[in-house]
Amino acid sequence: MLNPQSRPQRFADSAILRVENITKRFGGVTALEGVSFSIEKGKIIGLIGPNGAGKTTLFNCMTGLSAPDEGRIYFANRILLNKLYPYDITARGIARTFQTIRLFKHMTALENVLVGAHVNACVNLWDMLLKTRRIRSTEEKLKADALRLLDFLGLKRKAGELAKNLAYGHQRKLEIARALASNPKLLLLDEPAAGMNPKEKEALLELIRDIRNRGVTLLLIEHDMKVIMPVSDQVVVLDYGKKIAEGTPKEIQGNPRVVEAYLGRASGRADA
Repeated sequence: MLNPQSRPQRFADSAILRVENITKRFGGVTALEGVSFSIEKGKIIGLIGPNGAGKTTLFNCMTGLSAPDEGRIYFANRILLNKLYPYDITARGIARTFQTIRLFKHMTALENVLVGAHVNACVNLWDMLLKTRRIRSTEEKLKADALRLLDFLGLKRKAGELAKNLAYGHQRKLEIARALASNPKLLLLDEPAAGMNPKEKEALLELIRDIRNRGVTLLLIEHDMKVIMPVSDQVVVLDYGKKIAEGTPKEIQGNPRVVEAYLGRASGRADA
């Protein structure tokens, strides 16, 4: 019987990202094996799977932190990401957050967002050395844009506070603000709800929808099914580095392979 992973993949012309037969090995361990799927523009895609399924490894391959051993990843139909550096990938329109918060803790919230906006600064070394009118104008615009982003995420009053002094939920939102500052077309969120309380998770769901409404496509890793299922248009499921299912949230919740991967054969629920 033909392995589903080996079948030719058909991707829609509207796909903003195409993952084609990605395989990644670390020594004798295969973290990803023949993973393929596509993401359509304007959609929210959930990426789920048990611990060790390869989800963050896939994010790393998409963002230049790790190069796949086999397969290709295309962005905007023509940009091959495999050999690009993280900075180049960000500049082309892909931003991400991390499973563990990676803020500059001794910088203010505003300064953190400005770091994310640096890819939009069209200035040269001469401008920076001489503090020309051009760089002053650019800095003023970036600062205004950063403050608008902080306002969008409900953090404008925290602009002058050090990142380390912010509440955990605010730190999570600040990392999203920094990623959005690069003006991405595709935003990758790695467990954005981790450590949040129920009220913060509800606010996060609304934020994710609001980001999509601003024209950003999203791919998010999340373990909490109460977060991933209500917000996702499609869900991709990994297990032991292989894609075992793909479909609507309703289809995924009723998929026996997904139930088994999460809860074992004895259970009939995939919503825990």
